[in-house]
This record gives sequence, C-alpha cells and structure tokens, in this order.
Amino acid sequence: MSTVARRSPLTSAGNMAHRAASAVRGWPWWLQVTALYGGSRLVTACIFMAAALHQGPNPWFPPKPDYWNFINIWDARWYAQVIANGYPSVLPTDAAGNVQENTWAFYPLFPALAGGLSRLTGLNPAAALTVVATLAGWGAALAVYALFRQKAPHAPAMWGVAFFSVFPVSAVLQVPYAEPLSLMLLAGALLLVVRRRYLWAAPVVVLLCLSRPVGVPFAAMLGLLLVFHAAGNLRRGRQGGPAENTHSVKDLAALTGLTAVAGLSALAWPAAAWAATGDLQAYTKTETVWRGRDLVPFKPWFDTGVDLFGPVLGVLAPLVFVALFGVMLFLPPVVRLGVELRLWCACYMGYLLAFLHPQTSTFRMLLPLFPLALGTVFLSRSRAYRGTVVAMFLLLQIVWIVWLWAWAPLPGGGDYPP
Repeated sequence: MSTVARRSPLTSAGNMAHRAASAVRGWPWWLQVTALYGGSRLVTACIFMAAALHQGPNPWFPPKPDYWNFINIWDARWYAQVIANGYPSVLPTDAAGNVQENTWAFYPLFPALAGGLSRLTGLNPAAALTVVATLAGWGAALAVYALFRQKAPHAPAMWGVAFFSVFPVSAVLQVPYAEPLSLMLLAGALLLVVRRRYLWAAPVVVLLCLSRPVGVPFAAMLGLLLVFHAAGNLRRGRQGGPAENTHSVKDLAALTGLTAVAGLSALAWPAAAWAATGDLQAYTKTETVWRGRDLVPFKPWFDTGVDLFGPVLGVLAPLVFVALFGVMLFLPPVVRLGVELRLWCACYMGYLLAFLHPQTSTFRMLLPLFPLALGTVFLSRSRAYRGTVVAMFLLLQIVWIVWLWAWAPLPGGGDYPP
C-alpha cells in the first residue's frame, strides 16, 4: 500500500502531462508554434537575467543591470543611433583618413520600423526596437513552421521549430537586433519560392535585402535554381519524365524576374550609401572597419586557420570544412529538404566564406542556415535523440550568453562581440 502511495504522485503527474500534451495537440498549428516559441523565449529570458546578475562594469550601464538594459547593448545601440540621427552624409574618419565605425553598416528596415513605432506610440527607441524584434521573432517561428511543413508532417516540422527556437544563438531572436526580422522575411521568401509563387516573393525579397546583407546569396540561389529548372526541362523534354516536376515557360519567366529583382535589391543599400556620401565604396569601407583590414575574398578564413592551427593545417582547415559541408548537403536527411533549401544553404555558406571575416560573431551569422534544423530532425525519429538536441542547445545557449553577450574586458581592451 505504501509503495502505491509513493508512486501515486508520479502517476498523477504523468497523467497530467499526457493530458496536457493531448490538449496541445488539439490546438491550431499557429497556437502550438506560439506556445513553443514563447516558452523558449521565456527560458532564454531567464538565462539573460541570471547572466545579468553577474555582469560587472561595462561601457553601457552599472553592474547587475535589469533584463531590459541587459538586452539593449552591442548592435542594439547602433540601431538606436540610426533612429536618433540617421545615416551620415560624410563618412567619419580619423586623423589618418581611415573610415571609422558608423551606422552605414546597419541596414535600414529594422530601425525604420522601430522608429515608426516609436513616433506612433511614444515608446523610447530601445523599447520600440525590442518590440519589433520580439514580434518579428515570433513571425519567424510561424514562417519557419510553414516552410518546414512543405517538407515534413506536423510533428517533425514542430521539432524543427523547436531546434530553431533553442539554437545556441537563438537568444538573438528577442534582443534589438535585425536578425529576427531578416529571418522572418527569409523564411517567407523561401516558402514562396518552394511553392513557386515567384512573383509574390518579389516584394518580400526586396524587404529581405533591406534587412540584412543576405541579398547576394539569395540572388545566387535563385540564379542556380533557374539553371537547375531550365536544364531539368531540357532533360525531361528529351528523355521524358514526371510532368509535375516541369517548370512552364511562365514559371521560368517569373523565376528569371525574381532573380533580377533579388540581384538589384542586393545592391540597393551599397548604392544608397554611395548616393548619400558620394563615395562608391562607402558601404564596404564601413563594413571592413570592424575587421581592421581590406576586403579580400576568402583570405580571412585562411588567415584565421593559420592563426589557430599553424601554417600547414591552417591552410588545409578551410578546405576540409568546405568539403565536409559539401558532403553534408548530400546526406539523405539533408537531401529530403529539397533543392531550394539545399541551394540556399550552399549559397549562404559560400557567401560567408567569400566575404566574412571569421570571428565570434560568426556563430550568430549561421542562423540563416536554419533549414538544416529540419535535416537534423530527420536524422532520427527517437524522442530521446531530439530531446537531447534541445537540451544541448539550451546548455550551449547559456555558454553563448555568458561568454559573448555579457561584457568582460579582454587584456588588450574591449571584448569579443556576440
């Protein structure tokens, strides 16, 4: 009798959990995604608040700040500066004529929306930026689910959203950064491309290219997709094949138009910087300030490899990474993502390799590879495996926040950026 009594609370808890799970499964998909995303953001908020208790002296506020001050640091301050002062018509330089850090590095859509909200409601810019980022993160989760449902049933798609929501750098989805807005637009654009709604995707792509510098890889993905479908049509015309896989002339024309829109939109912000400052290289000069050297495609990866692994292994390391990433794109779980999402991942990683200077911010810049979250789900149907991935991601989220978001001075001054 005592054994039964001792077990009854556990049994009751198990029954309650089962009933709760059954009730959630009956909710509409958007409510399930909202609950999942909201729960993940609450966990992240707790991690932020715990880290803030250990925050020491820093450039922005006194030690042990509250949650709202703690998340409004780093690039959030630059976006607030855009709202307050706009973009300079003359690039700031030092005594030697070298361009200094300035707001042209920060794309306009996010601060424009937050600035509009601030003026409309009276919210201060920091609060408006936080509201826009948080709502955009929620929208991104909904769009990611809709995209994943094109490739998977409901349950795996929800696991994919779970992986996306707790990814080690997913904390950025609730801070005043442009990533949440950009990811929402990216997921929406990919969804429309997968559905072959190319003309509908055009305005989304324009906004995407004004949110963060992802226009170049997106245009490259569309161009390769156009070649893939055109070649597929020719091959099926000669050999025969399923009619549903064939792109009509109208589809190819629409895809061609979308590719042109993406290509032009990718150049819009650098062109705006040129028009406003009179300097053709205003945007690239500003971007390279943060790395302290000229932009030479691919070279920074080899330089970093040599710094980390020495003169021989350091040169081989980027090549090995590219080979491993290429092999991964042909693994069965990733092949299930379809040609569009695989091409996006390949083009975006190629873009990072060509133009990114590898640093601690690289972790954050991997978020646009979120379609691989669904590929990770496809690796195994085991709930133990999927639950372990979620747990490991949350632990690594703690590492990211404590190591990179919280500010601690380095011996030479400054700190690693998140």
